Amino acid sequence: MRRYTNSFQHLRTTRRSRYCMKIAFIGLGNMGGGMAANLVKAGHEVNAFDLSQEALDRAKATGCATFGSARAAVEGVDAVVSMLPNGAIVRDVYTSDIIGHAPTGAILIDCSTIDVATARHVAQAAAEAGYSMVDAPVSGGIAAAEGGTLTFMVGGTETAFNDAETVLKSMGKAVIYAGDAGNGQAAKICNNMLLAIHMIGTAEAFTMAQKLGLDPQIFYDISSVSSGQNWSMTSYCPVPGVGPKSPSDNDYKGGFATALMLKDLRLAMAAAEEADAAVPIGSRAASLYEDFAGAGNGGLDFSAIIRTYGLRG
Repeated sequence: MRRYTNSFQHLRTTRRSRYCMKIAFIGLGNMGGGMAANLVKAGHEVNAFDLSQEALDRAKATGCATFGSARAAVEGVDAVVSMLPNGAIVRDVYTSDIIGHAPTGAILIDCSTIDVATARHVAQAAAEAGYSMVDAPVSGGIAAAEGGTLTFMVGGTETAFNDAETVLKSMGKAVIYAGDAGNGQAAKICNNMLLAIHMIGTAEAFTMAQKLGLDPQIFYDISSVSSGQNWSMTSYCPVPGVGPKSPSDNDYKGGFATALMLKDLRLAMAAAEEADAAVPIGSRAASLYEDFAGAGNGGLDFSAIIRTYGLRG
């Protein structure tokens, strides 16, 4: 009976999505605001809620209907999307204001970056109450959120993934199924640990090359087509004026803040300890970003860590 219900729900959602879905969006910060606006652009009806009146005003200007509480926003919707700061808030909002208040036929989609254990706990609570839920953290940053080019890493049942896919495709360029509940979060924190390692390695290599007398542009021209090539070099170079335009060309403003990278690295270190996974290089990267953020650089793009190595402009 449950399988039939889920299949019917998916068919209903698919049919409705061809025209318009009613979607609650909870959390309208730097990422969430752009994501909600893209749902409106895709033709969906969006009920928006945030604790910030300024964020609500921006959402209203993009075509969202705004509400004074999460409970009010989720009434009668086909889907709920959340983008919240941390696991404790996700747990509280879902257990207090979404589960039991949104229709049980609504697909629940949490796009926050949180710890794996909390993601699985909330998904289990949702399932016990009769809901389908996925964790769908994102990669791409503020520009991708505004441009609708995010990548979503999705954990949950296959039925829940199928129900969430239409909503997520309205906000991103890639929607990838990662497996069971919590696996989206696992993919996100492993990916960002690797990104941090690459960025630090790229910063060290450019600085050493310059100190050995090699011009940064020449080193880029060589390494970007050689075995040292990586995304942090060729798409997000930490050296101003080298490679495609990136936050380094704007005095490291905008982009992916060091404080957010540090948040993800802390989550990765906690997950590694819980899983008994050896991550000595990831641990060192986390330590370096702890020091860099602690020196007052949390608001700068994470590529600004190259400043700690003394590269000359």
